[in-house]
Amino acid sequence: MKNILVVVLSLGLLAGCKDSSSDAPAPYVPPVIPSTATPPQYGTPFTGVPNREDAVIYQVNMRAFSQAGNFAGVTARLDSIKAIGANVLYLMPIYPVGTDSKSVNSPYAVKDYRAVGSEFGTLTDLRTLVDAAHARGLAVMLDWVANHTSWDNGWITTHPDWYVHNTAGAITPVSNNGTTYNDVAQLDFNNAYMRAEMISAIKSWVFTANVDGFRCDYADYQPNDFWKQVTDTLRTVKTHKLLLLAEGNRSANFTSGFDYNFGFSFYGGLKNVYRSGYSAVTFDALNTSEYTGATGTQQVVRYTTNHDVNGSDGTPFSLFYGNAGAMSAFVIASCYKGVPFVYNGQEAGMTTAIPFPFTSVKVQWGAHPDVTRAYKQLLAVRAASPALRSGTPTPYSSTNVCAFTKTSGTDQAFVMVNVRNTATTYSVPAALVGTTWTDALQGGTVVLSASVSLPAYGYLVLKK
Repeated sequence: MKNILVVVLSLGLLAGCKDSSSDAPAPYVPPVIPSTATPPQYGTPFTGVPNREDAVIYQVNMRAFSQAGNFAGVTARLDSIKAIGANVLYLMPIYPVGTDSKSVNSPYAVKDYRAVGSEFGTLTDLRTLVDAAHARGLAVMLDWVANHTSWDNGWITTHPDWYVHNTAGAITPVSNNGTTYNDVAQLDFNNAYMRAEMISAIKSWVFTANVDGFRCDYADYQPNDFWKQVTDTLRTVKTHKLLLLAEGNRSANFTSGFDYNFGFSFYGGLKNVYRSGYSAVTFDALNTSEYTGATGTQQVVRYTTNHDVNGSDGTPFSLFYGNAGAMSAFVIASCYKGVPFVYNGQEAGMTTAIPFPFTSVKVQWGAHPDVTRAYKQLLAVRAASPALRSGTPTPYSSTNVCAFTKTSGTDQAFVMVNVRNTATTYSVPAALVGTTWTDALQGGTVVLSASVSLPAYGYLVLKK
C-alpha cells in the first residue's frame, strides 16, 4: 500500500508539472479553511436574557464611553447602565481595526474576526465585562461586521477568492448607491467557503466570551440566504438564548430569522415631524410599514440617536431642539411600539456630538442629572407596565400630538406627546372622555375631560 501511495503521489506531481500548453483545465483545489471546531465554553451561559419583546438596548461606543476608551471603562459604569433601565448591553465592534494605508481608523474595518482589539483590552478584559454585566442582569450583544473587511485582514492574502473582484481582477472596495468606501474590501457572498468561515467565527464568540447575541451591521446588503444560514446555525446553540438584531429594515430580515429590524424609517419620521412640521399622524403608518413581515414577537428597534446619526445629524439635544424636545421624541420612540434603544451619552444630556471615528469626544457623565432622571423614570414606568412594553396600540394622533392607547390583558396605558415647541390643546377621543387614570410619571388621579392642555414638548403617560 505504501508503494502504491508513492506512485499515486508521483503521478499527481507529474500531472502538476505537465506542459502549460495543454488545453486541459487545471484541477480545482479548494482553499484551505481554518479550523471551524467549536471552542470550549467560557463561563456559564446566562439565563437572564430577556424575551426579545422585553429588551431595552443600550449601545456602548467604547472609544467615547470612558476616558480610557476600553472594556474596563465600561465595566466600571455597568451599575449606571443598569440603573437607566437597560437589560441588553450592545458593544460596538471589539475586533482589531485595520491599519493599512487605506485605513480611516473605522471600528467597522475588521482586521481579524477572531481576536480582540488591543485598544480595548484583552480577551480576559472582555470576559470580565461580560461576567460583570451578567451579574447585574444585563445580556451582552456584540457588533458583527459581515459585509467587508479591512485591506490588511489576513483573508486578503490567504483567500483573495473570498472577495469581489473587478474586471481587471482587483479586489473591490465597498460601493453602495453611488457611495464608495475605499477603506474596506467587499466580501463575496457567492463563496461558500467564506460563508462557512464567517459563520464559524460568529458562533465562536458565543463560546469564547459567553455573549448573548449579535447586532449585525449593514444587514440589508448581504443575501437573505446567508443570514438564514447564520441564524439557523446560531439557533442550534441550545445552551444560549441569543438575541439577533439586523441593522436593516427589509422585511425579509424577519423571515431570515432575526429577532429585530432597525427602525430607520421611524427615525426618519421623527425628524420629519419635529424638524419639518409633518403631522404626528406620521407615526401611525410606520407602525404598520416597519412591521411588514414580522411574526409573533419579532420587533423593530426604535431610537432617537445612535453612533451613525449622532455624528451626522447631531445629538438629540440639537436635533430635537433641546432636552425637552429630545425627551418628547424618546417617549414616542420607546413607548408607541417596539424596543427602546439608548446610545451612550444621550441619557446624560450630551450637547456635543460624537463624530466618526469616535476618538475626539468623551461622554460627559453627570452634566445633566435632570435628563438622566427623566430617562430612568420613563423606562421604569415602561418596565412596570405590560401595556407600555408590548401592548397593542390604538392610534389617536392629531396634527400636533402623537397619542395612542395600549392594552395588554387588563393593563392599559394612554400616552399623549406634544411634538411642537409651543403649547397645544389636544381633543380627547369621545370614547375616552370621563375615564379615570393614574399619572404614571407624576402620580395622582386624572379624569379626562374633552381636552387636555400640553406645554411645549409636554407629554402625559397615563395608566390603569
